[in-house]
Amino acid sequence: MSIIIYTDGSAKGNPGRGGYGVVMLSGKHRKEISEGFLLTTNNRMELLAVIVGVENVKKLNSDIVVYSDSKYVVNAVEKGWLFDWQKKNFKGKKNPDLWIRFLSVYKKHSIRFLWVKGHNNNIENERCDRLAVSAAEGTDLVSDVWYENQSRNNNSTLF
Repeated sequence: MSIIIYTDGSAKGNPGRGGYGVVMLSGKHRKEISEGFLLTTNNRMELLAVIVGVENVKKLNSDIVVYSDSKYVVNAVEKGWLFDWQKKNFKGKKNPDLWIRFLSVYKKHSIRFLWVKGHNNNIENERCDRLAVSAAEGTDLVSDVWYENQSRNNNSTLF
């Protein structure tokens, strides 16, 4: 039986407060997951949603179909860009911490990605969007430590 994972990410400002939403479906089972962050980007939240969804699959070698409205995520995997980035140690690429984390769970399953148009009346994608937005607007936001450290380092001056 396939596991279906719908994902979405949100950022209020880019960078800004952000969140992700995940809906997992398998047979009669359903699980929803979301979390909000103080400072992050939309692409990071889109990718983190996929990671968290796949990390929550307990059975190894599962057949998983991930639906995402992020062409960044879907194309990186389905068109093989990610594997070229990996060969080059992600040099010059954004979000290497998350891509490395994704790769560690990707190889444990058989995963196929399907792109869905966002805000197009797909019930589960719309639910993920509401989860992501609500998480970003929440009061229990956590730090996207890697991103915040990178931002500080990139904005520092030499004097």
